[in-house]
Amino acid sequence: MNKPEGSTTPTDLAGWQALAATLSIEGRAYVSGHYLGAHQGETFACISPVDGRELAQVASCSQADADLVVMAAREAFENGVWSRLAPAKRKAVLLRFADLIDAHGDELALLETLDMGKPIGHARAVDVPATSRAIRWTAEAIDKVYGELAATPHDQIGMISREPMGVVAAIVPWNFPMIMASWKIAPALATGNSVILKPSEKSPLTAIRLAALATEAGIPAGVFNVLPGYGHTVGKALALHMDVDCLVFTGSTNVAKQLMIYAGQSNMKRVWLEAGGKSPNIVFADAPDLRKAAAEAATAIAFNQGEVCTAGSRLLVEESIRAEFIGLVCEALKTWRPGHPLDPATTCGAIVDQAQLDRIIEYIGIGQTEGAKLVEGGHRVMENTGGLYVQPTVFDGVNNRMRIASEEIFGPVLSVIGFTTAEEAIKIANDSIYGLAAAVWTSNINTAHRVAKALRAGSVWINHYDGGDMTAPFGGFKQSGNGRDKSLHAFDKYTEIKATWLMLE
Repeated sequence: MNKPEGSTTPTDLAGWQALAATLSIEGRAYVSGHYLGAHQGETFACISPVDGRELAQVASCSQADADLVVMAAREAFENGVWSRLAPAKRKAVLLRFADLIDAHGDELALLETLDMGKPIGHARAVDVPATSRAIRWTAEAIDKVYGELAATPHDQIGMISREPMGVVAAIVPWNFPMIMASWKIAPALATGNSVILKPSEKSPLTAIRLAALATEAGIPAGVFNVLPGYGHTVGKALALHMDVDCLVFTGSTNVAKQLMIYAGQSNMKRVWLEAGGKSPNIVFADAPDLRKAAAEAATAIAFNQGEVCTAGSRLLVEESIRAEFIGLVCEALKTWRPGHPLDPATTCGAIVDQAQLDRIIEYIGIGQTEGAKLVEGGHRVMENTGGLYVQPTVFDGVNNRMRIASEEIFGPVLSVIGFTTAEEAIKIANDSIYGLAAAVWTSNINTAHRVAKALRAGSVWINHYDGGDMTAPFGGFKQSGNGRDKSLHAFDKYTEIKATWLMLE
């Protein structure tokens, strides 16, 4: 993209469309500092959900490509060009990487929007800065994390140190391609590992572009590589590879389970998983501000078209305010109308692809068949654009036995469930195979803490939804996964702990 020096970020649809017309899209894999086509020459079409047009032909990598890149990553790790570099020097390189992401923010936001359909306003204001912030925060932390000394007799020294694992394969999802990648690659690189990033075939473009920026920042060849392709080909090849030391993943629970099997079938590589969610958003009648709670409930299901692992897809409302609150939520959803993703005024963009749109529409039908009451939305819209759009949807009269309440839809479909006591709310909230996130709205501090402590979820928010920053760990209980992204706890996933014991003579 040839953006004139000194030019500013576009402020309207026409400006973003004009900038998009200058975009040069790279679709090849990135191995050892160079773009390469797939070994067998295979590609797949990258189709924009915005309007159905082809954006690029993307390399469809497979076993041969995985073997090549793992070999390169292993060589880079063993020669120490990055793994034995002083932490302060790794930090400096990663800070340059973060700066380059910010400098190319318009380009990266465009790629994200065109590739997976999210509104450009969100891509530019949320995804780009969150990506650079994750890399910058992690880089700043790495030379401030120390080892330990054990409490030993005077003639002994017990040292506890952390060492990089080696070759890390990161498989990331399509809903937040850059952010999810940054949560993995930042701590993996900061701790000295070589990384292979496998983006979703539904949204590979920003990962491919980030690789070149990493090289420009000074990350050595072979240390950061990108392999686009399908999960059942190159993803499986990486998961089964005997020379991959660690596998990190964000995506569906079913795939997460299969990756654990692959690890056991191969070399018992470390596997860290962030999987699905069906998060309860619990609103008591004494919530401090019902309009605010309703506005955040709408955001919790409509932001990023509901394609969010922590989406507040189960709205638990105390019966005494249920009718009133549903009305407030529906009113708030009026600001979440599907629109052209390149229009900065758009809040709700396109669904990532036809398969996901079909899944959402199917679940809307299932909800009606199961007896839930459709009170808002429920239809595909803007078909004339060639894009993939659906209205945010609200169901009332839902119970946990219904599939729309128990299964992750990954779309803007909200299930409202009533309750009468805190104990009932806790029981309903925890009655799920998932345990990723939850929220509690109440003015009673005792209720807030009692319910928060009882919820089986990795993140619990009180009187707001989806809080936290890089200082807070992120991950789930139960079948929402294991391990944690973000915060200093993320370093646990990418290092091995070594005990070294010295006897003094």
